[in-house]
Amino acid sequence: MTKLYLAIPCYNEEEVLWDTAEKLLNKYYDMMSERKITQTSRIVFIDDGSHDRTWDIIKDLHEQNPIFQGIKLTRNRGHQNALLAGLMTLKDKADAVISIDADLQDDINAIDEMLEEFEKGSDVVYGVRSKRDKDSFFKRFTAESYYRILNKMGAKVIFNHADFRLMSKRALQAFSLYHETNIFLRGMVPLVGYKSSIVTYERAERLAGKSKYPLRKMLALAWEGVTSLSIRPIRMITWLGLIIFFISLIMIVYSLVSFFIGATVSGWASTLCSIWALGGLQLFAIGIIGEYIGKIYMEAKRRPRYIVEQYLKD
Repeated sequence: MTKLYLAIPCYNEEEVLWDTAEKLLNKYYDMMSERKITQTSRIVFIDDGSHDRTWDIIKDLHEQNPIFQGIKLTRNRGHQNALLAGLMTLKDKADAVISIDADLQDDINAIDEMLEEFEKGSDVVYGVRSKRDKDSFFKRFTAESYYRILNKMGAKVIFNHADFRLMSKRALQAFSLYHETNIFLRGMVPLVGYKSSIVTYERAERLAGKSKYPLRKMLALAWEGVTSLSIRPIRMITWLGLIIFFISLIMIVYSLVSFFIGATVSGWASTLCSIWALGGLQLFAIGIIGEYIGKIYMEAKRRPRYIVEQYLKD
């Protein structure tokens, strides 16, 4: 049997937490009765500096049943850091840890298949959406574009996988060796390199509350993934600069030839366009380079990625 822990990041989830806890508890009891997981398996909620009653509910759940545990961060650090806090806190306590969001849009019945793959020898099992039929065209298009762009830019991620995954104790211990401040878990976990497999499932609708990843945050997460895992944008600037340099050489030759044959014109429009084009390109390039310099600055400070204020455990 597997000693299984669930790591569930929470931010203002009071509307769904009781329902989530009930469903997870029933699922755990079923798996315990089927001898798939041990009686010492636990469900752990990580409060990411919520402003509502999320932490109070977690404490109530823990008092009612010790199977529920809670980790409280000192302040809001974002979904990725909250999840990381849970994984690193639990890495030595269980045979495997599954991360799942509090809204339970990810199918908890896929946990059985994840455990089967773990028993077969996989150290990492990715939960992957089988289809997006319920999504709008815009949501489906942007989501698919999101994964394709990430892979094209050098951030190798599993298509249609978010943060629903199983990681073994060995994989978590190896992952703890990654100390960077700018984290993008769905792109970093594959870097561990241990044997992995995929389990597909259908994603459900959110029961209540609002999604914590609207389009703005998804774009920010995508940019974080690209700049944290790849230097390809800087290389693209280099190649773009070379292309423009060669074009400028051609334009110089063209201008000289035009001058000597007497076919010159005032050139006001072309000059103005060139200045605007090159100026915009330079500002864009400086912005991307500045993004990387900013990340170096944050990494050099070595500030803690999270601070655990309280841990409710056995």
